[in-house]
Order: sequence, then C-alpha cells, then structure tokens
Amino acid sequence: MFYWLLRHWVIGPFMTRVFRPWVVGLDNIPEHGGAIIAGNHLSVIDSFLMPLVIDRRVWFLAKSDYFNGPGLKGKLVRWFFLAVGQLPMDRSGGEKSSQSLNAALQQLQDGGLIGIYPEGTRSPDGKLYRGRTGVARMVLDARVPVVPCVMVDTEKIMPIGRRLPKVGRIGIIFGEPLDFSRYYNLEGDRFVLRSITDEIMVALNRISDQEYVDVYASSVKSRVEAERSALAAKRGR
Repeated sequence: MFYWLLRHWVIGPFMTRVFRPWVVGLDNIPEHGGAIIAGNHLSVIDSFLMPLVIDRRVWFLAKSDYFNGPGLKGKLVRWFFLAVGQLPMDRSGGEKSSQSLNAALQQLQDGGLIGIYPEGTRSPDGKLYRGRTGVARMVLDARVPVVPCVMVDTEKIMPIGRRLPKVGRIGIIFGEPLDFSRYYNLEGDRFVLRSITDEIMVALNRISDQEYVDVYASSVKSRVEAERSALAAKRGR
C-alpha cells in the first residue's frame, strides 16, 4: 500500500517531472509472472527511477549497508528502502549472500519482478563491466526470463559521491526478454552460469552505448582506491 502511495502520489510524480524519462521497449516487460530485470548500474538512483515507468511493482536487490545504519536515522533509512521495494543484499559471500538471494528467489516464484545489477556495483567510470554469476543462479532456480535494461545518463545527474541529484533528463531502454530454458537442470555447471551471465552482458552492451570491459567493476574500484591512498600517502610525506 505504502509503495503505491509513494509511486503514484508522492515521490513518483515529482521524480517524473524532474527527470522526464524517455522510455524504449516498455512492452518487453511481461504483464504477468516472474521475471528478472537485469540492468547496467550507473547511479544510486537507478533503482528508484526505473520502477517509475513500469506498471508492476519491482523489487530490487540493494547492498545491505543501506539497511544497517545506526540509530534512528538508520532505522528510518531501512524502513524507507523496504517500503520502496528494496531487498538487502549481503555481498560478503557464503551463507549470508545465499540468504539474500533466497529472498529474491521467493519473490520470483510468487510471480514478481526482481531488478538486479549483474555487475554487482555501480560503474566507476560509465563503462559496462563483467557480470557476476549470481544472476544466472537466480535464472536457473526460478526458471524465469530476463529482460535487459539500460539506464541512460543517470550518472550525469547523480554521479558517485554526490548526495543530491541534479535536474536533467534520463533514458530507460528495455531489451527483448532472454530465454534460458535450454540450461534448466544445469545449475551446478559453472560454465553454464558464466555463459548465461555473459549473454546477459552482451545484450546490455548491444542496447547501450557503453564500452564493455571484461573485468569486474569492483576490481577497478579497488585499484583506483589503492592508487588514491598511495598518492595521498606520498603527498603526506
């Protein structure tokens, strides 16, 4: 109930007027049944803007840090993220990550839409990076189609590090659904998981103008942060 109040009467109309999204391929979203919307990730506001153009509710996997803040502010942020359809995703790996994916899997099995970013994190420089195979595991476990989704120019209105977005127009492109039924019952094959993930990334690359880089975005971020730390230490001598 609160989600639809925010979507149609509070935040939704305001954000639609401010960012004036243009949309291509909206008819590629299934009207019924579970599906994964796999998108590129340029800005923290991607998860808030994309659902505005879809009539159905979309649940997103968001990093668990957003849900674990201290004090009253942390509780309010957690409440807000849950209210707008965000599910906490633990990225530490192992059992905690599996539990996070299980929550999303349940939504898919109940016929819902799940939004996920195969890159695992925001692009540090606007390029498209290698996908992680968690999305492939969800595809095979839930047996649902994947709709590629490309966000356009969201990094310009709210780049990494900026607290509030600038006024500007963004775009959203939905590609044709991808069917991976030929891989069902092959959940344990790591080559299959990589093949599915790579096919999703190829689809994203085809409908975007992003340069593709076959490394993980998190590796690039770690390298950049290490270089900045080394430079800061050098300057402090």
